[in-house]
Amino acid sequence: MSTNITSIKRRYGIVGRSPALENALNTAMRVAGTDLSVLITGESGVGKEVVSRIIHDNSSRKHEGFIAINCGAIPEGTINSELFGHVKGAFTNAINDRKGYFENYDGGTIFLDEIGEMPLETQAYLLRVLENGEFIRMGSNKVQRTNVRVVAATNRKLMERVESGKFREDLYYRLATVPIEMPALRERPEDIYLLFRYFANNFAEKQSIEPIQLDEEARWLLENYTWPGNIRELKNVAEQLSILSEKREMTAVDLAEMMPKLLKRNLPAIRQEDQDEGGSGSTMQEREILYKVLFDMKADLNDLKGLIFELIRSNDLRVPDMGRIQALQLPGNYPAAAAEIDRFANNNLGNFDAPRAAPPGNAAPPNYPPAPAHRRPAADDNSSVNDPIIVDQDMQRAYDESEVVEEDLSLANAEKELIIKALRKHNGRRKEAAAELGISERTLYRKIKEYEITE
Repeated sequence: MSTNITSIKRRYGIVGRSPALENALNTAMRVAGTDLSVLITGESGVGKEVVSRIIHDNSSRKHEGFIAINCGAIPEGTINSELFGHVKGAFTNAINDRKGYFENYDGGTIFLDEIGEMPLETQAYLLRVLENGEFIRMGSNKVQRTNVRVVAATNRKLMERVESGKFREDLYYRLATVPIEMPALRERPEDIYLLFRYFANNFAEKQSIEPIQLDEEARWLLENYTWPGNIRELKNVAEQLSILSEKREMTAVDLAEMMPKLLKRNLPAIRQEDQDEGGSGSTMQEREILYKVLFDMKADLNDLKGLIFELIRSNDLRVPDMGRIQALQLPGNYPAAAAEIDRFANNNLGNFDAPRAAPPGNAAPPNYPPAPAHRRPAADDNSSVNDPIIVDQDMQRAYDESEVVEEDLSLANAEKELIIKALRKHNGRRKEAAAELGISERTLYRKIKEYEITE
């Protein structure tokens, strides 16, 4: 099989040795001898049409016709006529009968590129052809038959379009009898420099110029670019450098100066089509997840409070010597920080009339405020700053009453409460409340009815 793959690469000008590429070619060769439908997936510019030609040329239909059709390039109003034909008078300007591609290429292969852009109405016609080999011309009631093999391709995630109602699920499974995944160029880093040399040498031979070369650092720069345009983009770069560069051997600096985009690193981002397909339902789902995270964080904070209180109550914790606190070497330009420490200590730790350590150097000690009188112990008070902290029963009772609260973690209740707050904030004006909540007015009406909210 490796010999066949090598000859296929040579015949169709395929350059590369990555396992993902060879696996795709191997699958194409295995399925070529059958009449099964094939769905080729992969980003734009990875060579999906070449794979469809390999399947046709190595099948029993190789002596019949082959045509590649871009479903996204045909207007929705004429695609049915293009594929299945029409009769005279079927629509305006239909002055004669016309055969469609499925009739003209009977016995051959039709490659439907960008199948994800096909209208839903046309998808129903295509499904009938795949299942029964039957179709009807536009404006006719006569059923005709065809024996055409369909190879489809897409750069979209069809299952996501199925879930959003933009592609028929039964058609998807009928097309994807044998799926072939074409790897993106960034997934084939070992092939990038091979392809660059191939394109540069071919272009130099056509233009009768010396082929361009890259040093090791320039090669590394080339291999670590993400290549969103895949093989088409790499070919354009090779040809541009061959013409525009005065040097025939380029360094990484030369390459970066001429192609600054190679220095970019594309970070993950939300695509516009994902936002369009997700709709408001996706937004609400994300908001509910955020609510859950916030509620969990609040519950964890309450648990942490309880743990700290229990440690203070049940352990013989002692207050550190105030002199040691004041001896901390604070920066000279932060007197407010030292005063804040002293204020906190005086308000919370009791008697702090112990001598204070002078700050390092010759700087004058900060003017610490005296401890409040109501916190100073009486002269006969034998308490010490080293005595353990005592938590009386009144403090415990106050903590129990004010801190330990059962949290309502219901997402529905949280959503209802937010809607009520928004309506109150905007005095019942639903349009403004919906904008505040980030949802449509229709969704707000539905939620008000669902939660039985009275304005």
